[in-house]
Order: sequence, then C-alpha cells, then structure tokens
Amino acid sequence: MHLTLAQMAVTALLVALLPAAIVWTSSDANKYRKLVWVSVFLTFDLIVFGAFTRLTDSGLGCPDWPGCYGLANPFLAHDEIKAAEALMPSGPVTLVKAWIEMIHRYLAMAIGVLIVAMMAQAWYQWNKSKGARAEYAPGLPTLLFFFVCLQGAFGAWTVTLKLQPVIVTMHLLLGMGLLALLVWYGGRQDQLSATTRAVVSASPPAMRKIRLLAGASAALLLLQLALGGWTSTNYATLACTDFPLCGGKLVPEMDFEHGFSLWRELGKTAAGHYLPFSALTAIHWVHRNVGLLVALVAGYTAWRAWDHAALHKTARYLAITLGVQIASGVATIYLSFPLTIAVLHNAGAAMLVLLLTMLNYKAKHQYDIAKKAASSAAFPPGSPIRQAGNHKHQ
Repeated sequence: MHLTLAQMAVTALLVALLPAAIVWTSSDANKYRKLVWVSVFLTFDLIVFGAFTRLTDSGLGCPDWPGCYGLANPFLAHDEIKAAEALMPSGPVTLVKAWIEMIHRYLAMAIGVLIVAMMAQAWYQWNKSKGARAEYAPGLPTLLFFFVCLQGAFGAWTVTLKLQPVIVTMHLLLGMGLLALLVWYGGRQDQLSATTRAVVSASPPAMRKIRLLAGASAALLLLQLALGGWTSTNYATLACTDFPLCGGKLVPEMDFEHGFSLWRELGKTAAGHYLPFSALTAIHWVHRNVGLLVALVAGYTAWRAWDHAALHKTARYLAITLGVQIASGVATIYLSFPLTIAVLHNAGAAMLVLLLTMLNYKAKHQYDIAKKAASSAAFPPGSPIRQAGNHKHQ
C-alpha cells in the first residue's frame, strides 16, 4: 500500500511538472499570477473531464481508491481489470474506463500539487516581506488547500460509496466551488498587479445594483448546478424527451418525495425500492425550469453590465455562454443525449461559474473604486473635513 501511494505521488508530481514548466518558462514577469491562472485552466479542464468520466460510466472504472485494485495504475492492474471485464463485459470495470478514471484522479492530484506550491509561495513571500506584499496574503491560498483536500475526500467517497447521488453531486459542487475560488483569486492578482489606474465606470448606486444582480445570478447558478448534478447522477436527463413540454404536458406526473430524497442508493428510494419514473421526471422538470430562471436573471445582469467599460467584455461572454448553454441543453434532449453535447453542456456550466465569478469580482472592485471617487469628490484634499480626518489618523 505504501509503495502504491509513493508511486501515485511521484506520478502526480510528474503530471504537475508540465504546467509548472509552462509557468516557469512563460514571458509573464509575474510568475505567481501565472501559476494561479494556469491552475484555473486546469481546474476547468478537470471539471470537463470529470463530466466525461461520469457520462461514460467510468466512475467505478477502478472500484477502489486511491489506486486501481490496490495498484498505482491500470498497467499494473491489467490482469485484475481484464478478469472483471470478462465476468461483466458491459459492466463498470473495463480497461478503457479504468484509464479514464485514473487520468481524472491524476489530473486532480496534479492540481493539488499546484495549490500546495501556491500556498507555500504565498506564506514564504508574505513572511519575507513582513506582510507588506498584499498579493501574497496567504489566507485564500490556505483556504484553497483545505478546499482541495475536502474535494479529494468527496472524490474518494464517490468511489467507495458506489456513486451515491448526493455524494457525486457534492463532488461536482465542490469542483465548481474550487474553480470559483481560483478565479476570484486570479481576479485579485490581476487587480493588484495592474499597471494602469482603474477607470470609474459608474456611480456607487448604479454599481451596487449590478453587484446585487451578479450575486443573485451566482446564487441561482449554484442552485442550478446542484440540480444539474442531481439530474445527471440520477440519470434523469431523458426523463423528458420533448421541449418545452414534458411528455406532452406542461406539468407532467411527478414524484417529488422520492425524486428529492437525498440519502439513498443510485436508482433506489430511501426504502430500497426501485426509483419510479415519475421521480426522474420531477428531477428533470425542476432542473429545466430553474434553468429558465437562471437564464432570465443572468441575462438581465449581463444586459445591465454591458454598457460599463470595465464589465463589458465579461458581460458579453456571459451572454454568449448563456445562449450556447440553452442550445446545448435543448440539443441534449432532442439528440437523445449524445456524449459530445452532454460534455459541452457541463463545460458551459463551468464557464458560467467562471464568468459570473469574474463579474462579481469586477463589480465589487468597481463599486469600491466608485465609493472612493465619490468620497474624494465630496471631500477634496485641503477641505476642513479631510484635514480633520488626516489629523485624527496621525
């Protein structure tokens, strides 16, 4: 067992060497910021590949954790995998599925290595500068470290609890949360390393409204991500095969009690009976309708942010992604769940997380700048109130 863990650790380090080399050899003078954004890119890729792993039923390609039949990789476990495949050719364990699952795990471990490097560098530079360099404040990198450890634990439970829907859904949500934290940290790094002065694009009340809209959009997206994960893990994607109706009805027969009973086995009710089709219909129908609400609120948010120079690019990409996400969701139904479109739909969800996190960060930053500008305009340097405030702080 110890040998297997050592082999896996070495493999994770080797996988992490490639993105680390990209950071080290880049022309960007700020290597730390580059490390953060490379980690964002790889986390996005991990979420998409995780969706591919789930959609190809490869989550139990290696039915134990962290290794594969107690070994470091499918090469070493080839005989065990082939024996399981011979017993059940269409079952969860095949050589291809084992490799898909282990590649997913190695990529996750490599991201963990990068986050450890990020945290170590932040603490080192923070202590070296005696807290003078804000870009190395270690709070968020440390939070990222504990967050990725928690995500790894849910990854293990996903396997050991045999794809229990609530665990798989939490694993997805934590992956999206990790992406959001890294994007927020990347936005902060961009802001702190900016060489040009930020332009005030709106008054504090106007930017406050956009902040509230962006926050509401993010909250609704979180709910929709949970529902999307619940729909996927319960295999309820094709419970409704038409759109906008479901089974030819606006409100079909639905079983919410069994559909949204959280602690149960895959395909079973909490009592251990087979899950009725009406429960799958309820799951799909709720996901579909909350998706419409997300599209309306996030679309309105993008429209309100569109005219602000500092937010325009993010708002434009958000609007485009919303359109693609709606199209891929409808196509998933009409094209009978093709793998490529289903993976694209998951990638669209991750992109919405990325863009809404950036919009929230930029709106917060713009709001802070607008408040500071309004304060400076109300009490310019040399005014009695400003001078009194300066004397008070001296």
